[in-house]
Amino acid sequence: MAYDEKYRKRVMEYIAEGHTLEEAHKVFKVGITTIKEWKKLQAETGGLLKRELNRGFKKIDPEKLKAYNDEHPDAYLKEIAEEFECDESAIRKALRKLKITRKKNERIRRTQ
Repeated sequence: MAYDEKYRKRVMEYIAEGHTLEEAHKVFKVGITTIKEWKKLQAETGGLLKRELNRGFKKIDPEKLKAYNDEHPDAYLKEIAEEFECDESAIRKALRKLKITRKKNERIRRTQ
């Protein structure tokens, strides 16, 4: 959970009044490392707004996976995993994020 900008400003004002990081830590119940990060953020940007997270894909590019799925609609998870050099479970999770459903089984099930 992120701290509100007003709360961050209050902590920084408290430190600017001449209090130490340890005192601010005890009063506001915020970690010293967090307060140091806020000081660094304030020095770099001039404000205390949260930075946006830039999380990208790690191994499986969603666009490439969509394109591969369009080109090979009959491919099994095992085949897709070999193409992207990862595990089947990673492909399954990536497809779930893209809201692409697949119902493929390697074994043929027959009722007797």
